[in-house]
Amino acid sequence: MRTARLVLRAWRLEDLAAFRIINADHEVMALMPSVLDDDQSDAQALRIMDNIATRGWGLWAVEVPGISPFVGYVGLNEPAQPMPFQVDGKPGVELAWRLSRQHWGQGYASEAAAACMDFAFSTLGLDEVVAYTVPHNTRSRGVMERIGMDYDKGGDFDHPILAQGHPLRRHVLYRKRRP
Repeated sequence: MRTARLVLRAWRLEDLAAFRIINADHEVMALMPSVLDDDQSDAQALRIMDNIATRGWGLWAVEVPGISPFVGYVGLNEPAQPMPFQVDGKPGVELAWRLSRQHWGQGYASEAAAACMDFAFSTLGLDEVVAYTVPHNTRSRGVMERIGMDYDKGGDFDHPILAQGHPLRRHVLYRKRRP
């Protein structure tokens, strides 16, 4: 998939080294439960690669031609664990992203996320896409709002994989229905 400045593509094995650096960056992972070591990062990348190979879609590698062959991922994901929100009575497909810190603030996440949302509606025929984050993640919430997602005030939830009392447990939910 191409946008004005980006290529969203299947992952390559050579992307794993750059992904390890992203996942080890404490600032990138500050609003995630923890940084990932090399083995955890590689395992996550291989799961993402397998999902794309199996379904034909997922969390695509993001390339900025002429600048960087891999800046992170943006795409669609079916959460592995049951989540407390539903979309038409089924687990929702989420829009997600993780980019290297040096590529923040350039509009790449918004540009790629908008393309992925269009793919979800026009190609996959989904009726709705969701996104979620911790309440104080203003960067991600800004992306969600820039691409036209609506904050579901009644949809805030405690993330099921985080323990009671964990400072990142509470999440806000955004939704976008097919136009």
